[in-house]
Parts: sequence; structure tokens; C-alpha cells
Amino acid sequence: MKMKTKIWGIAIAALLLLPLFAQASTKRQPASLEQQVRHELLMLPRFNVFDNLAFRIEGARVVLLGEVTWPNLKNEAGRVVRAIPGVEAVDNRIEVLPLSPLDNRIRYAELRAIYRQPGFQKYGMGTQPSIRIIVRNGNVTLEGVVDRQTDKSVAELEAKTVSGVFSVTNNLRVVKP
Repeated sequence: MKMKTKIWGIAIAALLLLPLFAQASTKRQPASLEQQVRHELLMLPRFNVFDNLAFRIEGARVVLLGEVTWPNLKNEAGRVVRAIPGVEAVDNRIEVLPLSPLDNRIRYAELRAIYRQPGFQKYGMGTQPSIRIIVRNGNVTLEGVVDRQTDKSVAELEAKTVSGVFSVTNNLRVVKP
């Protein structure tokens, strides 16, 4: 008998609290189109440190930009963005980088050279690293954000030490935490 009373008490308490939970969830602001697009792109399973995805919103049209190492990633990005409510058109301008054993070797050598630096581990933490390494025909481009100008310079210097690299373009932005 006590068990039934306890269950009924929990059920009644839950029913009384339900409107409060419903109110709390309805007060949340809906995510903007920009936030939704960013979220969907970041959640792509094949998106990694060697890819760079960007976008521009023009009304209800989304222009996808950047470079990817896997051809299917370009298609997946277009598909997930097209499925977002409010998106009427997607202009997929993502470039698929050449499939090259030399570029792959450079990618991993760059990853080791940059992220082995003292204090750089923080840039590789989480699901999406903040320093992206783009390699196209032996030419390296660094994209993303770092905390200090010194880190930007060190990343570029280390990128230039990798054998087989023709040039390094440093597009890292310094953003104070």
C-alpha cells in the first residue's frame, strides 16, 4: 500500500511540474539560420582537421565554401544544409582537394609538426580542432583561430619545416579567449 502511495505521489508531482518544464523549453529562442548551418556542418562525421568548411547566407540561399579531402563530404554538406527549414537553395562551391599520396603525407607531417608544439594541444582538443591544415598539391594553408599572435607565427614556422612543402599561407586569425 505504501508503494502505491509513493508512486502516485511521484506521478502527481511530475504532472504538477510538467507545465514548468514545458514553459522553460518554449522560452528558448529558436536558433538562427546561421547557427543551424554551422551546427549541421560541424556535425558531419567525416569533417576533420584537414577540411575547411565555410558558408555565406544570402536571404534564404546558403553558399557553401571551403575545401574537403573526401568527395562525399561535399555532397553530405549540401544535403544536410538543404534539409534545414528556411533554406530554399544551396550553392555548393566546396572544392574537393586532389587525392594524392604526397599531399596525405604532408597533411600528417603538418599535423605532427604543429600540434606537438608546447601549448598547442589546446587547439586540438574537442571534436573540432581550431587549426585546420589544408594541403593542395604540396601547398599548405592554415585556417582557423589561435589565442595569440605568437601561436600564429609558431604554427607558420613549424608548417614551413615539413619536407615537400612548396608554400605556406597562414590565414589563422588571432581571437582572444
